[in-house]
Amino acid sequence: MKMSVNIPFLFTLIAGLSVGSQGVVFAQNIDATNTLSVNPSPVVKAKYFQHIEGVPSPKVVDCQLTDGTNTQCLTLYSKALPDHLQIGPFCPENINEQGGIWEWDGEDPGLYRLNGAFFKKLNALGYRFYDESGNLFITTPGGAAPQVRQSAHACLEAKLETHVKTTTLIPLYPKQAKQVTDLGTVAKVGLALDGIPVFADAPSVLQTGQLPALDECGGHVDPGGYYHWHGTSTDIDSSFKHEGVHAHCHLSQSHSALFAFAFDGFPMYGSAEEDGKLAQGLDECNGHFGPTKAFPNGIYHYHASLTFPNLPKCLKGVQAKDNFKTTAKIGIGSQGNKASAGHGRGQRPDLGKAAQTLGVSEMALRQALGGPPPNFQQAAEKLKVSVSQLQKALGHS
Repeated sequence: MKMSVNIPFLFTLIAGLSVGSQGVVFAQNIDATNTLSVNPSPVVKAKYFQHIEGVPSPKVVDCQLTDGTNTQCLTLYSKALPDHLQIGPFCPENINEQGGIWEWDGEDPGLYRLNGAFFKKLNALGYRFYDESGNLFITTPGGAAPQVRQSAHACLEAKLETHVKTTTLIPLYPKQAKQVTDLGTVAKVGLALDGIPVFADAPSVLQTGQLPALDECGGHVDPGGYYHWHGTSTDIDSSFKHEGVHAHCHLSQSHSALFAFAFDGFPMYGSAEEDGKLAQGLDECNGHFGPTKAFPNGIYHYHASLTFPNLPKCLKGVQAKDNFKTTAKIGIGSQGNKASAGHGRGQRPDLGKAAQTLGVSEMALRQALGGPPPNFQQAAEKLKVSVSQLQKALGHS
């Protein structure tokens, strides 16, 4: 699509604006009418996304970015789960079985397979997820099955609601933001080429006491009933290898393939460049400028990391307003926007940042907090800080 170009706009673009035959890299300034006008080709195109049966085709619409810029976006519609995709397992029924995966951020942090060894490890740390027979306490997000009442902890599995549909809005022409957008717990990251939403970290067991299990491709079902990714699924085996986890995603794996478009319109790739070499010179968001197969003249793009969750840590561009909606009654994108419902209420505390604020090591902070629920009085005494200082650093004030 060709958009109108205002002459004053052309003279207000910053010197670093790069425009090639494959689209715009960054646009910092706009014209007096607050309209982002660019030419030639848009970055985000319907052709990159798989055709999804049973939903309307993608369409270009007028939209407004969160900074007030008027531009155009691609609207994409998706089902709760693509017809081709097999998901699970998530929570194992018994500690003698193997389930999915989980990124543990407590003592001895890292990526783990959900099996007996992992749950016994949590049990030794004060997190009991199974009964005397080794059967796991499993419930739906926000639910309270009878057996769960035996413990404060449970492995969570949301129910797939096949009638749920999602609508995503992504700018056709990415625009650099004045400040990066940090991606906190379950923050919206992007949309995979198969139409599956991509979200940041799932809530921490340390914060909620619950474990919303992921399958071996790094996804699970939202409390609203639709499936989503918490990692770059098409390069997740690289993370398994890097972290020494015996797991495998059944999806075709590629270190360099285009995986998704972020909500700011910039593309997301695997951990490597087209030549198979690990991406270098990455910024704080795990991105950089360079040529790719889809954008041979170069574009700013994100890369997967080798450590899980293998997603960007922040977004460089400006997102569209109201960029993700669902027909679900709860969960991310629902009308009530009850994003915390059942993934385990609360946000994952940044223990590294909290430790720095308190002037202690991250390990000392973890050891002082212990298992949930944390005893702030005891932890504060161990760290030689006040309770209010500790709670404020952890975001509880």
